Amino acid sequence: MVDDGTRKALSSIPLLKTKAGPREKDLWVQRLKEEYQALIKYVQNNKASDMDWFRLESNKEGTKWFGKCWYMHNLHKYEFDVEFDIPITYPGTAPEIALPELDGKTAKMYRGGKICLTDHFKPLWARNVPKFGIAHAMALGLAPWLAVEIPDLIEKGVISYKEKGEVSG
Repeated sequence: MVDDGTRKALSSIPLLKTKAGPREKDLWVQRLKEEYQALIKYVQNNKASDMDWFRLESNKEGTKWFGKCWYMHNLHKYEFDVEFDIPITYPGTAPEIALPELDGKTAKMYRGGKICLTDHFKPLWARNVPKFGIAHAMALGLAPWLAVEIPDLIEKGVISYKEKGEVSG
């Protein structure tokens, strides 16, 4: 089930139309334009509602994505590197989002820091091909994962708050 806040955020993300992955060179350019438009709209909406929580950029081909995501907990900002590759079978296959520095720190993660999205997100993605894109993966995949896992990891003492400029060990 999706809560009202998520439903509202999701409804404001444009749905994508082009069913193309990195192999379909000409159509992929169109799909990338749609991806960027959806991401820009999602980030703008997040900023407008004071819910800004990630930054992403890609390589020139749009096949490798990287950036930062953060989670606010008890007025502390916990920031993590985020990365993923676009699968060759995209959009039929959702990207596997990774937070490498959390690799091995929770059971809800695969090798390389890839977050577990199997039970809840992947079936939803499959029902919405090609309409869902990267912005939807962030909103329905990474955001709920962070909301559940980060407070738990903090409570267990697995991760701790670092002041700006402090090096994590």
